Amino acid sequence: MFDNGNTIERNNKPEGRGCLHTLGIMLLTIIVSVAATTWLITVYLFPKNFEPVELNEREETVLESKLRDIGITGLITKNNKPTQNSEQDSGSLTPEKYAEDPKKRNISLSEKELNALLAKNTDLANKLAIDLADDFASAKLIIPLDPDFPILGGKTLKVSAGMTLAYQDERPIVILKGVSVWGVPIPNAWLGNLKNVDLVKEFGGNEGFWKSFADGIENIQVKEKHLIIKLKE
Repeated sequence: MFDNGNTIERNNKPEGRGCLHTLGIMLLTIIVSVAATTWLITVYLFPKNFEPVELNEREETVLESKLRDIGITGLITKNNKPTQNSEQDSGSLTPEKYAEDPKKRNISLSEKELNALLAKNTDLANKLAIDLADDFASAKLIIPLDPDFPILGGKTLKVSAGMTLAYQDERPIVILKGVSVWGVPIPNAWLGNLKNVDLVKEFGGNEGFWKSFADGIENIQVKEKHLIIKLKE
C-alpha cells in the first residue's frame, strides 16, 4: 500500500531545500553584517577629513567687504594670492589719527563664510566644520591620534558638540547641550556636569573669561546659516 522508498525520497527533498534556504540566509546575514561593520568603522570610527568650504568669486568679494568694514584685511585669497591693503604691500604704515567706526562693531557672517575663513586661515581646514541653526551652533572636529597612541595610533578621533547661543535679558546665553565621541554621547559627569548649564550665568559673576565675554557683547544672534554679533563700546 505504501512505497517506502518514494516516501523517503519525497520527505528528503523539502528538507534539503530547507537547509539550503537557511544556509543562504546565514551567508546573506554575514555579508550584510560585514559590510555594515566596515561602513561603520570607515565613516564613524575612522572618518576621512572634511572637504574644505570654498567660496566663488562673488562670495569672496562679499566676505572681503564685510571683513574690511570691521577693519580686517588679507584673510581672503583671490587667484591664489592673499588680498592686501596698500600699507601691507609697501611694508610701511601711514600715520593717522585714531578713530572708532561704530559699523566695525557689527559682525555678520554666514555659515559658509565662517567655514571658509577657517579653511583658508587655520590648520583646521579639513578637520573642523561648523553648523548654524536658530539659537544653536554645532561643530564636528576630527583629531588625528598620535602614532604611538595605544591600539588606535595613527587613526582619527571624531568629536561633535552642540551649544545654545542666544541673547536674553541683556546678556548672552551659552549652554552646552552635549559632546559626542564617535557618535557616543559623553556622560555629563565626564563633562564636569556642565551639560545644559548656562556658562555665562554660572561663571560670569566672577572675574574671568565668561564675565569679560558677556561684558563685551551687546547682542548675539544665531540664525539658520547665519551668525550676527554686535560688540559693546
